[in-house]
Amino acid sequence: MKQTMLLKLAPTTEQHQSLLDTMHAFNAAANYVAEIAFNEKTANKFALQKIVYGELRTTYKLAAQLAIRCISKASEVYKREKSIQPHFKPEGAITYDERVMSFKGLNAVSLLTLSGRVLVAFRVRGYQEARMDRIKGQADLLYRKGTWYLAVTLEVPTPTPNTPTDTLGVDLGIINLATSSDGETFSGEQVEKTRKRYHALRQRLQKRGTKSAKRHLKKLSGKEARFKRDTNHVISKRLVSKAKADGQALALEDLRHIRKRCTVRRSQRSKHSSWAFAQLRSFLSYKAALAGVLLYAVDPAYTSRTCSICGHCEKANRKSQSDFKCVNCGYEALADFNAAVNISRAEPVMRPIAAGRA
Repeated sequence: MKQTMLLKLAPTTEQHQSLLDTMHAFNAAANYVAEIAFNEKTANKFALQKIVYGELRTTYKLAAQLAIRCISKASEVYKREKSIQPHFKPEGAITYDERVMSFKGLNAVSLLTLSGRVLVAFRVRGYQEARMDRIKGQADLLYRKGTWYLAVTLEVPTPTPNTPTDTLGVDLGIINLATSSDGETFSGEQVEKTRKRYHALRQRLQKRGTKSAKRHLKKLSGKEARFKRDTNHVISKRLVSKAKADGQALALEDLRHIRKRCTVRRSQRSKHSSWAFAQLRSFLSYKAALAGVLLYAVDPAYTSRTCSICGHCEKANRKSQSDFKCVNCGYEALADFNAAVNISRAEPVMRPIAAGRA
């Protein structure tokens, strides 16, 4: 399985400027290639190379392999959407491969720039150091808020999935972010309080509109994203650990394109659209693969309306967003728990979810 690991670089002042100049030239060149690709209506890398290679070498001063990487970047983006011309920001990522990048021990990496190779130090801790021998293939050079990172690709061995004796169903929701079929819930109360606080602060800062307010908005965006990411890591780790300990598979709703399929009350729109359920699904996927736990996606249709005791399905079974009461047998439960039990029993389940990147 492939994972991505960030290495924080510590370039000198001269190296910093060299990397920045290279990044600006690389992305300016990518914009030129994208313009040619759009005008010529071709995403073929070899056809584009014949047209632009000389210009990339002379005008943009890119080394041979960086020129090839530049053509690949532009053509791959254009290939995804040919109706518009791609545009790249000056500080967009540069993709390095083994011909223009090499590691020197556990604390330095050699990177090709406009001014030749630079040997840049990087900082690693125990987590990164234990995985350095798994680095394979390409890496992306990133520049974020004045700091340089190298996003390297890891080849991580995955164990043979266990043979489950049972399935742990997981219902994803708004009031409770996740509820498992054994009754454990991950409340969204603190998440909602945090969301409202960030939302109110964001509105005040946007209304103010000063330079200081705009700087604060950028910081706020990063804090909120980190809060969501940390919460999703905690939930996914707990669910996978539980399934592994009990010899279970994991089953969750296939919620792809859920925002297009479902409508909610106006008052709940911000809740519905603000939480990163796709990220939670991705975290569950790769953690389950690393732990040898099978993870399935289940068709979510009617799981919230069907009684987990007698199987009666009716809209009237849902008394409220949080409560379930079967009109046939009288069974009462939390709606999320009832849905999670149905998910754990769903037949047939869809194919196992492919593990994504960390």
